[in-house]
Amino acid sequence: MSSPTLVVTGATGFVGRHLVRIASEAGYRVRAVGREPVPPADIAASLDDYISADLTGDWPVKAEADAVIHLAGLAAVGASFSAPQRYIEANSRMVTAMCESILSTGHATRILVVSSGAVYAPRTDGSPIDESSSTSATSPYAVAKLLVESQAAYYAHRGLDIAVARPFNHIGPGQEPGFIVPDLTRALRSLAPDEALPVGNLDTARDYTDVRDVARAYLTIVAAPRRRSFVYNVASGASRTGREILAEIAQSLGRPVPQVQVDPSRLRPGDPATITGSAARLRDEFGWLPSIDWRRSIADFVAAGASAAD
Repeated sequence: MSSPTLVVTGATGFVGRHLVRIASEAGYRVRAVGREPVPPADIAASLDDYISADLTGDWPVKAEADAVIHLAGLAAVGASFSAPQRYIEANSRMVTAMCESILSTGHATRILVVSSGAVYAPRTDGSPIDESSSTSATSPYAVAKLLVESQAAYYAHRGLDIAVARPFNHIGPGQEPGFIVPDLTRALRSLAPDEALPVGNLDTARDYTDVRDVARAYLTIVAAPRRRSFVYNVASGASRTGREILAEIAQSLGRPVPQVQVDPSRLRPGDPATITGSAARLRDEFGWLPSIDWRRSIADFVAAGASAAD
């Protein structure tokens, strides 16, 4: 029996790089789609094929595939406010092109569209958010994600085998600046002795899952012989404050936890105190559980950054 074929869009991004390596190790023949002209050296050996393409145009994968994990899309919440229509149009066009092409082939391809836990309405009591929780269009990014979820539901009605994943925050080796762990790590590395670290609100708590566990969750969904649901949260089920994250980064760097100074420009008005996701559906249906502790995620991130700097 031949190995199953998996297409990964957004394969050169943070999650995509881990996903293609894990999928290859699991026995998949991996076809990757990215915007770079050639695949990054760290994933090239894991790929059976690489397609450089702008996915807002035609769907570039002409060969049939057993599964597609659609990671590609504009993904920064903050940047979406200055380009709302671009976020909506680009993310929607990608899903339309992909699904129309796959629908036309008649091939039984399983599709996982990756959305975001950012589509949920915040809970004032900090209780875990499950898939039945209310959603809210709080940013153009969330609007775009809710739109692609609606498109996925439409194509499910048309007969495609399609599901949606809603990941909460994820961390781990290879994450780019713009997120709490890389940003605090970079700031702390360059901080002078006795200097205060400028920060936002480190008292807010968020649910962080290691990127490798997130990748395994996506593979679990597309590999399952059957599924009972359309939407699946991917989350650890526990939240950590920014102060906890900072303390763990400092320990990994072998530095004392610095004094902090709140920079008002970094504060987000109305930012919920606590956001925690529930992945009970994913656990109960498929047995998925996160396996990598958040402390190891941070330590691995710091170690990978140190290796890259050498």
